[in-house]
Amino acid sequence: MRAKKIHPISLTIIIGTLFARMATFMTIPFLAIYLTNVKGVSPSATGAIIGISSIVGLFGGFFGGYFSDRFGREIVMKISLFMWGFIFIGFATAEAVFVFFLLNALNGLCRSFFEPSSRALLSKVTKQENKLLVFNLRYAAINVGAAVGPLVGLKIGSSSSTAAFFVTAAVYFLYFILLIMMFAHYKIEQGNVVTTERVTLRKAINVLSHDRVFLFAVIGMILGITGYSQFNSTIPQYLSQFEDGVKLFSYLIVFNAITVLVMQYPVSRIGKRYSALTSIMCGILTVSLGLLGFGLFTSVPMLFVSMFVLTVGEVMMFTMTDLFIDQIAPQHMKGLYFGSMSFTAIGGAIGPWIGGLMLEQLGYGNHLLIFSLLALFTSLGFPILLYVKALMKVTKRNVEYSL
Repeated sequence: MRAKKIHPISLTIIIGTLFARMATFMTIPFLAIYLTNVKGVSPSATGAIIGISSIVGLFGGFFGGYFSDRFGREIVMKISLFMWGFIFIGFATAEAVFVFFLLNALNGLCRSFFEPSSRALLSKVTKQENKLLVFNLRYAAINVGAAVGPLVGLKIGSSSSTAAFFVTAAVYFLYFILLIMMFAHYKIEQGNVVTTERVTLRKAINVLSHDRVFLFAVIGMILGITGYSQFNSTIPQYLSQFEDGVKLFSYLIVFNAITVLVMQYPVSRIGKRYSALTSIMCGILTVSLGLLGFGLFTSVPMLFVSMFVLTVGEVMMFTMTDLFIDQIAPQHMKGLYFGSMSFTAIGGAIGPWIGGLMLEQLGYGNHLLIFSLLALFTSLGFPILLYVKALMKVTKRNVEYSL
Protein backbone atom coordinates (compact mmCIF):
# COMPACT_ATOMS: atom_id res chain seq x y z
CA MET A 1 0.00 0.00 0.00
CA ARG A 2 1.14 3.54 -0.79
CA ALA A 3 0.17 4.59 2.74
CA LYS A 4 3.08 2.53 4.06
CA LYS A 5 5.45 4.69 2.02
CA ILE A 6 4.31 7.88 3.75
CA HIS A 7 6.92 9.39 6.05
CA PRO A 8 6.12 8.89 9.77
CA ILE A 9 6.20 12.66 10.36
CA SER A 10 3.61 13.09 7.60
CA LEU A 11 1.38 10.52 9.31
CA THR A 12 1.89 12.30 12.64
CA ILE A 13 0.84 15.64 11.15
CA ILE A 14 -2.23 14.10 9.48
CA ILE A 15 -3.36 12.33 12.66
CA GLY A 16 -2.53 15.41 14.73
CA THR A 17 -4.57 17.53 12.34
CA LEU A 18 -7.55 15.21 12.78
CA PHE A 19 -7.57 15.42 16.59
CA ALA A 20 -6.54 19.09 16.76
CA ARG A 21 -9.35 20.11 14.39
CA MET A 22 -11.80 17.91 16.26
CA ALA A 23 -10.79 19.55 19.55
CA THR A 24 -10.95 23.05 18.07
CA PHE A 25 -14.41 22.43 16.61
CA MET A 26 -15.56 21.22 20.03
CA THR A 27 -15.11 24.77 21.28
CA ILE A 28 -14.77 27.57 18.71
CA PRO A 29 -18.21 27.04 17.03
CA PHE A 30 -19.77 27.39 20.49
CA LEU A 31 -17.63 30.34 21.58
CA ALA A 32 -20.18 32.95 20.48
CA ILE A 33 -22.96 31.25 22.46
CA TYR A 34 -20.66 30.85 25.50
CA LEU A 35 -19.70 34.54 25.40
CA THR A 36 -23.27 35.86 25.12
CA ASN A 37 -25.11 33.39 27.36
CA VAL A 38 -22.51 32.64 30.03
CA LYS A 39 -20.26 35.71 30.09
CA GLY A 40 -22.94 38.25 29.15
CA VAL A 41 -20.89 39.77 26.32
CA SER A 42 -22.89 41.94 23.90
CA PRO A 43 -23.63 40.59 20.38
CA SER A 44 -21.50 43.29 18.71
CA ALA A 45 -18.52 42.62 20.99
CA THR A 46 -18.96 38.88 20.44
CA GLY A 47 -18.91 39.44 16.68
CA ALA A 48 -15.68 41.41 17.00
CA ILE A 49 -14.11 38.66 19.12
CA ILE A 50 -15.07 35.94 16.64
CA GLY A 51 -14.01 37.99 13.60
CA ILE A 52 -10.58 39.03 14.84
CA SER A 53 -9.23 35.48 14.44
CA SER A 54 -9.87 35.50 10.68
CA ILE A 55 -8.49 39.02 10.25
CA VAL A 56 -5.25 38.16 12.05
CA GLY A 57 -5.00 34.88 10.14
CA LEU A 58 -5.44 36.67 6.84
CA PHE A 59 -2.24 38.66 7.29
CA GLY A 60 -0.45 36.34 9.69
CA GLY A 61 -0.12 33.58 7.10
CA PHE A 62 2.46 35.57 5.14
CA PHE A 63 4.65 36.10 8.21
CA GLY A 64 4.09 32.55 9.46
CA GLY A 65 5.27 31.19 6.13
CA TYR A 66 8.23 33.58 6.06
CA PHE A 67 9.35 32.64 9.58
CA SER A 68 9.10 28.93 8.77
CA ASP A 69 11.43 29.46 5.79
CA ARG A 70 13.74 31.70 7.80
CA PHE A 71 14.03 29.76 11.06
CA GLY A 72 12.78 26.27 10.21
CA ARG A 73 9.44 24.47 10.09
CA GLU A 74 10.03 22.53 13.30
CA ILE A 75 10.57 25.46 15.63
CA VAL A 76 7.59 27.43 14.26
CA MET A 77 5.29 24.40 14.60
CA LYS A 78 6.41 23.60 18.13
CA ILE A 79 6.12 27.18 19.39
CA SER A 80 2.67 27.52 17.77
CA LEU A 81 1.34 24.33 19.37
CA PHE A 82 2.77 25.20 22.78
CA MET A 83 1.18 28.65 22.70
CA TRP A 84 -2.10 27.19 21.40
CA GLY A 85 -2.45 25.01 24.49
CA PHE A 86 -2.16 28.02 26.81
CA ILE A 87 -4.56 30.04 24.65
CA PHE A 88 -7.34 27.51 25.22
CA ILE A 89 -6.60 27.44 28.94
CA GLY A 90 -7.00 31.20 28.71
CA PHE A 91 -10.42 30.80 27.08
CA ALA A 92 -11.48 28.62 30.01
CA THR A 93 -10.33 31.08 32.66
CA ALA A 94 -10.81 34.53 31.07
CA GLU A 95 -13.38 37.01 32.34
CA ALA A 96 -12.75 40.35 30.59
CA VAL A 97 -13.98 41.00 27.05
CA PHE A 98 -10.59 42.37 26.02
CA VAL A 99 -8.90 39.15 27.13
CA PHE A 100 -11.21 37.05 24.94
CA PHE A 101 -10.48 39.43 22.05
CA LEU A 102 -6.73 39.04 22.57
CA LEU A 103 -6.97 35.26 22.98
CA ASN A 104 -8.89 34.75 19.75
CA ALA A 105 -6.46 37.06 17.93
CA LEU A 106 -3.63 34.83 19.18
CA ASN A 107 -5.68 31.79 18.16
CA GLY A 108 -5.76 33.10 14.58
CA LEU A 109 -2.05 33.94 14.76
CA CYS A 110 -1.10 30.44 15.90
CA ARG A 111 -3.18 28.89 13.14
CA SER A 112 -1.64 31.17 10.50
CA PHE A 113 1.87 30.24 11.69
CA PHE A 114 1.29 26.51 12.14
CA GLU A 115 -0.63 25.76 8.93
CA PRO A 116 1.89 26.92 6.30
CA SER A 117 4.76 25.45 8.32
CA SER A 118 3.09 22.03 8.56
CA ARG A 119 2.15 22.01 4.87
CA ALA A 120 5.67 23.02 3.85
CA LEU A 121 7.07 20.24 6.06
CA LEU A 122 4.66 17.74 4.50
CA SER A 123 6.02 18.80 1.11
CA LYS A 124 9.61 18.42 2.31
CA VAL A 125 9.35 14.91 3.77
CA THR A 126 6.93 13.41 1.23
CA LYS A 127 8.06 11.75 -1.96
CA GLN A 128 6.84 13.35 -5.14
CA GLU A 129 4.56 10.46 -6.12
CA ASN A 130 2.84 10.51 -2.71
CA LYS A 131 2.20 14.25 -2.37
CA LEU A 132 -1.34 14.21 -3.75
CA LEU A 133 -2.24 11.35 -1.39
CA VAL A 134 -0.75 13.13 1.64
CA PHE A 135 -2.40 16.47 0.90
CA ASN A 136 -5.74 14.69 0.36
CA LEU A 137 -5.41 12.80 3.64
CA ARG A 138 -4.76 16.09 5.43
CA TYR A 139 -7.83 17.63 3.80
CA ALA A 140 -9.92 14.60 4.80
CA ALA A 141 -8.62 14.86 8.39
CA ILE A 142 -9.71 18.51 8.51
CA ASN A 143 -13.21 17.63 7.29
CA VAL A 144 -13.65 14.66 9.64
CA GLY A 145 -12.49 16.78 12.58
CA ALA A 146 -14.83 19.61 11.59
CA ALA A 147 -17.76 17.18 11.30
CA VAL A 148 -17.19 15.24 14.53
CA GLY A 149 -15.95 18.08 16.76
CA PRO A 150 -19.24 20.03 17.04
CA LEU A 151 -21.15 16.84 17.88
CA VAL A 152 -18.72 16.08 20.71
CA GLY A 153 -18.87 19.71 21.84
CA LEU A 154 -22.65 19.53 21.92
CA LYS A 155 -22.52 16.41 24.10
CA ILE A 156 -20.11 17.85 26.67
CA GLY A 157 -21.89 21.21 26.84
CA SER A 158 -19.31 23.48 25.20
CA SER A 159 -21.79 26.34 25.00
CA SER A 160 -22.19 26.53 28.79
CA SER A 161 -19.04 25.14 30.44
CA THR A 162 -15.25 25.44 30.29
CA ALA A 163 -14.54 21.69 30.20
CA ALA A 164 -14.12 21.55 26.41
CA PHE A 165 -11.53 24.36 26.47
CA PHE A 166 -9.36 22.33 28.85
CA VAL A 167 -9.80 19.22 26.68
CA THR A 168 -8.73 21.19 23.60
CA ALA A 169 -5.69 22.56 25.45
CA ALA A 170 -4.71 19.02 26.47
CA VAL A 171 -4.96 17.84 22.83
CA TYR A 172 -2.63 20.61 21.66
CA PHE A 173 -0.10 19.89 24.42
CA LEU A 174 -0.16 16.17 23.52
CA TYR A 175 0.33 17.05 19.85
CA PHE A 176 3.27 19.26 20.89
CA ILE A 177 4.89 16.44 22.87
CA LEU A 178 4.32 13.94 20.07
CA LEU A 179 5.97 16.24 17.52
CA ILE A 180 8.98 16.76 19.81
CA MET A 181 9.40 12.97 20.02
CA MET A 182 9.04 12.52 16.26
CA PHE A 183 11.45 15.35 15.42
CA ALA A 184 13.98 13.90 17.87
CA HIS A 185 13.74 10.51 16.16
CA TYR A 186 13.62 11.74 12.57
CA LYS A 187 16.11 14.52 11.91
CA ILE A 188 14.56 16.72 9.25
CA GLU A 189 16.09 20.14 9.84
CA GLN A 190 19.05 21.34 11.83
CA GLY A 191 18.91 25.03 12.79
CA ASN A 192 18.07 27.31 9.91
CA VAL A 193 16.58 25.84 6.77
CA VAL A 194 19.41 24.81 4.49
CA THR A 195 19.22 26.87 1.33
CA THR A 196 21.62 28.29 -1.21
CA GLU A 197 20.47 31.80 -0.32
CA ARG A 198 19.17 33.43 2.82
CA VAL A 199 15.50 34.34 2.81
CA THR A 200 15.05 37.91 4.00
CA LEU A 201 11.72 39.66 4.48
CA ARG A 202 12.56 42.16 1.73
CA LYS A 203 13.43 39.36 -0.68
CA ALA A 204 10.26 37.45 0.24
CA ILE A 205 8.06 40.48 -0.49
CA ASN A 206 9.97 41.17 -3.70
CA VAL A 207 9.57 37.58 -4.95
CA LEU A 208 5.83 37.48 -4.30
CA SER A 209 5.16 40.93 -5.73
CA HIS A 210 6.87 39.98 -9.01
CA ASP A 211 5.51 36.44 -9.28
CA ARG A 212 2.61 36.95 -11.70
CA VAL A 213 1.72 33.25 -11.64
CA PHE A 214 1.17 33.36 -7.90
CA LEU A 215 -0.53 36.77 -7.83
CA PHE A 216 -3.08 35.93 -10.51
CA ALA A 217 -3.62 32.47 -8.99
CA VAL A 218 -4.51 34.17 -5.69
CA ILE A 219 -6.96 36.49 -7.49
CA GLY A 220 -8.61 33.55 -9.25
CA MET A 221 -8.87 31.61 -5.99
CA ILE A 222 -10.36 34.64 -4.20
CA LEU A 223 -13.18 34.65 -6.75
CA GLY A 224 -13.72 30.90 -6.34
CA ILE A 225 -13.80 31.14 -2.55
CA THR A 226 -16.16 34.12 -2.79
CA GLY A 227 -18.64 31.78 -4.45
CA TYR A 228 -18.04 28.90 -2.04
CA SER A 229 -18.49 31.21 0.97
CA GLN A 230 -22.17 31.61 0.03
CA PHE A 231 -22.68 28.14 1.52
CA ASN A 232 -22.24 29.58 5.03
CA SER A 233 -23.93 32.93 4.48
CA THR A 234 -26.32 33.63 1.59
CA ILE A 235 -27.67 30.10 1.18
CA PRO A 236 -28.78 29.68 4.83
CA GLN A 237 -30.32 33.17 4.83
CA TYR A 238 -32.21 32.37 1.64
CA LEU A 239 -33.35 28.95 2.87
CA SER A 240 -34.56 30.44 6.15
CA GLN A 241 -37.51 31.80 4.17
CA PHE A 242 -38.63 28.23 3.38
CA GLU A 243 -40.95 26.23 5.60
CA ASP A 244 -38.61 24.31 7.94
CA GLY A 245 -35.74 26.10 6.19
CA VAL A 246 -33.40 25.86 9.18
CA LYS A 247 -33.91 22.11 9.37
CA LEU A 248 -33.37 21.85 5.59
CA PHE A 249 -30.08 23.71 5.82
CA SER A 250 -28.97 21.48 8.70
CA TYR A 251 -29.56 18.45 6.49
CA LEU A 252 -27.65 20.13 3.67
CA ILE A 253 -24.67 20.68 6.01
CA VAL A 254 -24.59 16.99 6.88
CA PHE A 255 -25.03 16.09 3.21
CA ASN A 256 -22.12 18.39 2.33
CA ALA A 257 -19.81 16.75 4.89
CA ILE A 258 -20.74 13.23 3.72
CA THR A 259 -20.31 14.20 0.06
CA VAL A 260 -16.84 15.64 0.75
CA LEU A 261 -15.69 12.40 2.38
CA VAL A 262 -17.28 10.13 -0.24
CA MET A 263 -16.26 12.13 -3.32
CA GLN A 264 -12.76 13.17 -2.30
CA TYR A 265 -11.04 9.98 -3.46
CA PRO A 266 -12.77 9.53 -6.85
CA VAL A 267 -12.51 13.25 -7.65
CA SER A 268 -8.80 13.30 -6.81
CA ARG A 269 -8.26 10.15 -8.86
CA ILE A 270 -9.77 11.89 -11.88
CA GLY A 271 -8.01 15.17 -11.10
CA LYS A 272 -4.56 13.56 -10.94
CA ARG A 273 -4.81 12.79 -14.67
CA TYR A 274 -4.60 16.52 -15.30
CA SER A 275 -2.70 19.39 -13.70
CA ALA A 276 -3.65 20.63 -10.25
CA LEU A 277 -4.48 24.02 -11.78
CA THR A 278 -6.91 22.43 -14.25
CA SER A 279 -8.73 20.76 -11.37
CA ILE A 280 -9.00 24.08 -9.50
CA MET A 281 -10.34 25.79 -12.63
CA CYS A 282 -12.98 23.09 -13.15
CA GLY A 283 -13.82 23.31 -9.44
CA ILE A 284 -14.56 27.02 -9.74
CA LEU A 285 -16.92 26.39 -12.67
CA THR A 286 -18.61 23.56 -10.76
CA VAL A 287 -19.13 25.75 -7.69
CA SER A 288 -20.67 28.35 -10.03
CA LEU A 289 -23.08 25.74 -11.40
CA GLY A 290 -24.03 24.71 -7.87
CA LEU A 291 -24.83 28.32 -6.98
CA LEU A 292 -26.90 28.69 -10.15
CA GLY A 293 -28.86 25.60 -9.10
CA PHE A 294 -29.93 27.33 -5.88
CA GLY A 295 -31.33 30.14 -8.00
CA LEU A 296 -33.06 27.87 -10.50
CA PHE A 297 -34.69 25.32 -8.20
CA THR A 298 -36.86 25.45 -5.11
CA SER A 299 -37.79 21.77 -4.77
CA VAL A 300 -35.94 19.98 -1.97
CA PRO A 301 -34.52 17.15 -4.14
CA MET A 302 -33.05 19.64 -6.63
CA LEU A 303 -31.60 21.72 -3.79
CA PHE A 304 -29.74 18.60 -2.67
CA VAL A 305 -28.56 18.09 -6.26
CA SER A 306 -27.32 21.69 -6.29
CA MET A 307 -25.51 21.13 -3.00
CA PHE A 308 -23.93 17.98 -4.43
CA VAL A 309 -22.64 19.92 -7.45
CA LEU A 310 -21.32 22.75 -5.25
CA THR A 311 -19.59 20.25 -2.94
CA VAL A 312 -17.90 18.44 -5.84
CA GLY A 313 -16.58 21.84 -6.92
CA GLU A 314 -15.35 22.43 -3.37
CA VAL A 315 -13.44 19.15 -3.43
CA MET A 316 -11.93 19.88 -6.85
CA MET A 317 -10.73 23.28 -5.65
CA PHE A 318 -9.42 22.56 -2.18
CA THR A 319 -7.87 19.11 -2.60
CA MET A 320 -5.58 20.42 -5.34
CA THR A 321 -4.64 23.83 -3.93
CA ASP A 322 -1.79 22.56 -1.74
CA LEU A 323 -0.38 20.50 -4.61
CA PHE A 324 -0.53 23.50 -6.94
CA ILE A 325 1.33 25.74 -4.48
CA ASP A 326 3.87 22.98 -3.92
CA GLN A 327 4.48 22.91 -7.68
CA ILE A 328 5.06 26.65 -8.20
CA ALA A 329 6.90 27.53 -4.96
CA PRO A 330 10.72 27.67 -4.90
CA GLN A 331 12.10 24.96 -2.65
CA HIS A 332 13.49 27.39 -0.05
CA MET A 333 10.25 29.44 0.03
CA LYS A 334 7.60 26.73 0.43
CA GLY A 335 6.43 28.12 3.77
CA LEU A 336 6.16 31.66 2.39
CA TYR A 337 4.01 30.54 -0.55
CA PHE A 338 1.79 28.28 1.55
CA GLY A 339 1.38 31.04 4.10
CA SER A 340 0.65 33.72 1.52
CA MET A 341 -2.25 31.67 0.22
CA SER A 342 -4.02 32.94 3.34
CA PHE A 343 -4.80 36.04 1.26
CA THR A 344 -7.37 33.94 -0.61
CA ALA A 345 -9.44 34.21 2.59
CA ILE A 346 -10.39 37.65 1.29
CA GLY A 347 -12.99 35.75 -0.73
CA GLY A 348 -14.44 34.33 2.47
CA ALA A 349 -14.61 37.83 3.92
CA ILE A 350 -16.21 39.68 0.99
CA GLY A 351 -18.42 36.81 -0.20
CA PRO A 352 -20.93 36.89 2.66
CA TRP A 353 -21.07 40.70 2.43
CA ILE A 354 -21.77 40.63 -1.33
CA GLY A 355 -24.43 37.93 -0.96
CA GLY A 356 -26.09 39.67 1.97
CA LEU A 357 -26.11 42.98 0.12
CA MET A 358 -27.83 41.33 -2.85
CA LEU A 359 -30.48 39.76 -0.63
CA GLU A 360 -31.07 43.09 1.05
CA GLN A 361 -31.26 45.18 -2.14
CA LEU A 362 -32.91 42.73 -4.55
CA GLY A 363 -35.08 40.79 -2.11
CA TYR A 364 -35.38 37.07 -1.38
CA GLY A 365 -37.92 36.66 -4.19
CA ASN A 366 -35.28 37.47 -6.82
CA HIS A 367 -33.26 34.36 -5.94
CA LEU A 368 -32.66 33.48 -9.61
CA LEU A 369 -31.07 36.87 -10.29
CA ILE A 370 -29.10 36.84 -7.03
CA PHE A 371 -27.58 33.38 -7.48
CA SER A 372 -27.03 33.95 -11.20
CA LEU A 373 -24.98 37.06 -10.43
CA LEU A 374 -23.05 35.21 -7.71
CA ALA A 375 -22.39 32.33 -10.11
CA LEU A 376 -21.21 34.73 -12.82
CA PHE A 377 -18.92 36.58 -10.40
CA THR A 378 -17.45 33.28 -9.18
CA SER A 379 -16.90 31.94 -12.70
CA LEU A 380 -14.65 34.93 -13.50
CA GLY A 381 -11.98 32.99 -11.63
CA PHE A 382 -11.83 30.52 -14.55
CA PRO A 383 -10.43 32.87 -17.23
CA ILE A 384 -8.01 34.36 -14.70
CA LEU A 385 -6.63 30.89 -13.89
CA LEU A 386 -6.60 30.11 -17.62
CA TYR A 387 -4.27 33.10 -17.94
CA VAL A 388 -2.19 31.65 -15.08
CA LYS A 389 -1.89 28.39 -17.00
CA ALA A 390 -0.64 30.28 -20.06
CA LEU A 391 1.85 32.17 -17.88
CA MET A 392 3.17 28.91 -16.46
CA LYS A 393 3.88 27.61 -19.96
CA VAL A 394 5.57 30.83 -21.04
CA THR A 395 7.73 31.01 -17.91
CA LYS A 396 8.36 27.25 -17.98
CA ARG A 397 7.00 26.76 -14.45
CA ASN A 398 6.03 23.19 -13.55
CA VAL A 399 2.45 22.67 -14.69
CA GLU A 400 2.15 19.28 -13.05
CA TYR A 401 4.11 16.53 -11.46
CA SER A 402 4.06 13.06 -12.87
CA LEU A 403 1.58 11.49 -10.46
